[in-house]
Amino acid sequence: MRIPIELDKPRALLFDLNAFAELEDKFGSLDQAFQKMQQGSVKATRTLLWAGLLHEDETLTERRVGAMISLTNVETIMEQIIQVLTVALPEDTDSSENVVAPDPQ
Repeated sequence: MRIPIELDKPRALLFDLNAFAELEDKFGSLDQAFQKMQQGSVKATRTLLWAGLLHEDETLTERRVGAMISLTNVETIMEQIIQVLTVALPEDTDSSENVVAPDPQ
């Protein structure tokens, strides 16, 4: 799901597999990235925003994305990131109950 976001210009946030891979490289896991942002980490918020914008422009840097964020819009950006991630990530389920045995044929 893409959601529009107003930064230096109108953009769209999208967390595709490439974005998730970048976040995994930076934080070790998607859960860690999300937790850091929820704890108020400005750096994590910037990194999550950067990863969500890479689909538009692979040349974006975290510093360039950081220049698009101010104290007046950081809370809105965090809410938008949470909204997109909530849709992009599957719900937590007990994997042991959802395992399907392979067909023996």
